[in-house]
Amino acid sequence: MEGSRKRSNNKKSYRRKRPYHRRKVCKFCADSSLAIDYKDPNTLRYFTTERGKIIPRRITGNCAKHQRALTRAIKRSRTIALMPYTASFTH
Repeated sequence: MEGSRKRSNNKKSYRRKRPYHRRKVCKFCADSSLAIDYKDPNTLRYFTTERGKIIPRRITGNCAKHQRALTRAIKRSRTIALMPYTASFTH
């Protein structure tokens, strides 16, 4: 057959083992003294990119509950102009 692919005897040639990644722990669950406060832009800035976008949960390791609270706090902080919506450009 012209279009068929040749099968190799070595099955590992096309299957790659996924590297194991340790699950990140939610900062706010681990340390109960930390609080999410919209009036503290320095803490919230850790969870945003340099462009001003909110970093997703799979990267920060936050639990769903605290990620929602963070998102609310960041948006509230942007509304009252404590945090920028976008990155500031200097030309």
